[in-house]
Amino acid sequence: MSYTAMYRKFRPARFEDVKGQDHIVTTLKNQIKSDRIGHAYLFCGTRGTGKTSVAKLFAKAINCENRNGEDPCMECASCKAIQSGSSMNVVEIDAASNNGVDNIRQIVEEVQYPPTEGRFKVYIIDEVHMLSIGAFNALLKTLEEPPSYVVFILATTEVHKLPVTILSRCQRYDFKRISVDDIAARIEELLGIEGLEAESDAVRYVAKAADGSMRDALSLLDQCLAFNFGKKLTYQMVLDVLGAVDSAVYSNMVRAIIAGDVYTSIKLLEDAVMEGREISQFVSDLTWYLRNLLLAKTSDDMSIIADMSREALERLVDEARLVPTESIIRYIRVFSELTNQIRYASNKRVLTEIAVVKLCKPETEATADSVIPRIASIEDKLENGVIMSGVGAGAVQAGAVSGDVADGKPKPKPAALPKSVPDDIKAVVENWRKILGAVDISHRMFAKNAKPSLGAEGELLLVFSKEACRAHFECAEDTTKAHAEQNLQDLKNTIEQIVGKEISIKTVLAEDEVHYETDYPDLTKMFGMTVVEED
Repeated sequence: MSYTAMYRKFRPARFEDVKGQDHIVTTLKNQIKSDRIGHAYLFCGTRGTGKTSVAKLFAKAINCENRNGEDPCMECASCKAIQSGSSMNVVEIDAASNNGVDNIRQIVEEVQYPPTEGRFKVYIIDEVHMLSIGAFNALLKTLEEPPSYVVFILATTEVHKLPVTILSRCQRYDFKRISVDDIAARIEELLGIEGLEAESDAVRYVAKAADGSMRDALSLLDQCLAFNFGKKLTYQMVLDVLGAVDSAVYSNMVRAIIAGDVYTSIKLLEDAVMEGREISQFVSDLTWYLRNLLLAKTSDDMSIIADMSREALERLVDEARLVPTESIIRYIRVFSELTNQIRYASNKRVLTEIAVVKLCKPETEATADSVIPRIASIEDKLENGVIMSGVGAGAVQAGAVSGDVADGKPKPKPAALPKSVPDDIKAVVENWRKILGAVDISHRMFAKNAKPSLGAEGELLLVFSKEACRAHFECAEDTTKAHAEQNLQDLKNTIEQIVGKEISIKTVLAEDEVHYETDYPDLTKMFGMTVVEED
């Protein structure tokens, strides 16, 4: 016997098997129990939510010879005939391919004859919105006053396309999207019946990817099980089959965007593409990740983010502290616009890279919400005494001079740059941007928050501000942590690869802002950071 797809094999045989549609199931069961069967029903809702399955189940129940309460017995001749599709009492019509006046006229003629067996003759018209205007008009009278033994069940995904005259003649039932929890529970139940195993994370990802459709969920599950049949279904298998990306990649991407690191952001996107991930799916999942980030930032109750593991949720909360709410909303806006743009684009990757650059560099946009991070960047530079060039430079310089004294406290003067710097240290400083771009992402924030300076013995000195960078300094110096030496060692290895020399590095935490500015000269100002960062 040929294989039967899971969504067909496990169509609901009882009303309790219908998931996520309790409001509809309860009403239909009460109608069956009280024998108050309507003559016309309209089932509407998104794909895969159970419209056709409930229609067939309802048809079995009202024609069942040995009904068990409200459920069909599935053993009598009528139930078996309907189940196999051979029953003359249940006629299923696809309006997408039978949408003409002649097709409806044939139905109108057939309803004049009572069923040969059973109580009701049931017509299930799927995708009824596809009928022509003439076909709708031909159906109107019969739909309004059919014989007592005829029941019409119309199903559609686009109820707004139906004429009002049709809507007014039917009992309307709206099928909701099925929740992730309900889909996951059903998948677990069916895996138990089939004797198969799957990780809970894998099941939940399939349920989430189905987007509220039970049929889509079971189709995706079939596809994932076929990928490595006979073995336990793992989360990584699901990602490989569906062309999806682990949430850790999105976490790293968001952290790189927050840091304004274009190189790392583009590199993460390139890695995903080279692994065969679908860009449209990547953008969609990243947008969803940003949605969770926004909720983590603005809500005290994390239960609304139900599709993440505890570890991923903790990482998400940490990221939420690094970025203002306005910036997250801007990220979502940019990627939502990108979703529409790449739908029909021939080069989706380029458009995605442009969007990533926009997020990393707000100055490339001319929108209202991009102004906020740009102003914040300017304010940060002014607070640190950075002299800006270009338009309005004179005003900024004047402000910097007049701001040497603020709140009665003198601003610290920058330390005098050393007259001579060893050639190997000079080479490191000239390639500092390139080095930052090559350092592993997990150690990059440590290096970016350090000020390169010169030690007393000619070594490279990494200076950290006590107020802003204590965490990064302690991360480097605390030898009791598992990653204690990894930050410095990775930086040393990267410098050796790029400069070609082994450099001695020391770290120091400035006692306060005054000592940070006066005791430790910034070598990047001496050499101008002229090297362009490579992609």
